[in-house]
Parts: sequence; C-alpha cells; structure tokens
Amino acid sequence: MMADLVAKRVTDVLAPQVLVIVMPPLVGLLAQGWGGAAWGLVASAFCGGVPAAVIALGVRSGRLDSHHIVDRARRTGPLLAASVAVLAALALLVVLGAPTLLVATVSAMLAALAVTVPITLRWKISFHAAVSAGTVVVIAHVLPPWPTAMIGGAVVALVCWARVRLIHHTWAQVAAGAAVGVLTTWTTLAAFGVE
Repeated sequence: MMADLVAKRVTDVLAPQVLVIVMPPLVGLLAQGWGGAAWGLVASAFCGGVPAAVIALGVRSGRLDSHHIVDRARRTGPLLAASVAVLAALALLVVLGAPTLLVATVSAMLAALAVTVPITLRWKISFHAAVSAGTVVVIAHVLPPWPTAMIGGAVVALVCWARVRLIHHTWAQVAAGAAVGVLTTWTTLAAFGVE
C-alpha cells in the first residue's frame, strides 16, 4: 500500500540517528559558517555515529530487530551506549571550547535522553518524535523562528503519523515523544542563554 511505503520512507529518512548526524553540522554552518560546521561534525561523530554503529552491529548480530529498535525490551543497551557517547561529546566540546550553541544542542540531547530512557523502560515513548521535535527547536534558533516552527511542526506531524501508521507506536507515544523533545530542548537552550 502506498501509505505504508511513504510511512516507511519517512521513518527511515527522519530516523533519530540520521537527524542527530545531520543536524549539528547544519546548525553549526548556519550559525557560524564552516568553523561551526566543523564543530558540528565532532558532535555528529559521537552523538550520531557511535550510536548508529552500535545499532548496526546489533542488527548484524541479530540482537536487534532493526535500526529502529521496534522491540522496546532491546532498547536499553543501545540507549545506554548513546547516552555515554553524548556525554563524551559534551565533555569534549566543553574542554575544546566549542561554540555555546553546539554545547547547548548536545546538552539538550543528553537532557532528552535523561527523560526518554527511563520512560522507555516502562512505556514505548517515540524517539523518532522526540528527536524530530527537538531538531526543529534547535533549527528555529538559527533560521527564522516562525516559518521554521510551522514547517518543522508539519514534518514532526508527518513523522508521528508514520510511526503510528507502521504500528510501531500509538498516538499517545508519539505525542509524548514530541512533547519531551520540544520541552527538553527549549528548556536546555534557554538555560544556556541561546537566543
């Protein structure tokens, strides 16, 4: 069915690991040019690259069902690896004097993980929704906010629809994920004074 194919493509193209790899260099580039993009690549390597590699190894070995980790019971190991990788990225960026926006962005990733990981141990909150919503909040800090929020909101809604369409989440799980993504990211960026 065409709707299922669209939902699968949306789920793959806007997967959390994809957004976490693409977003930091893009934000760095938009905010501070090529130097910012280079800092963003450092963040991408740790925050997106390491978890993606852990997940790929898990899929290859048969321990994980797919790179989306549909089986909630299998999420703990990869999420702990992601948390450690994000913490390492944050430490490295702080020690090396990275721009505040990228430090705040990686801190927001860590804050979102601090909320979503304990929840997913009991209830399957949507990481797709959380990461896509958090990405919109960050991008709205480097592009015109209202158009970015409007277009980004439509993209997040599409991601949520795709996850529900594929029967990987309920509407409550995607709504909770999106809310966590927006709230943790917005609060973290505000705490860093990112305007």
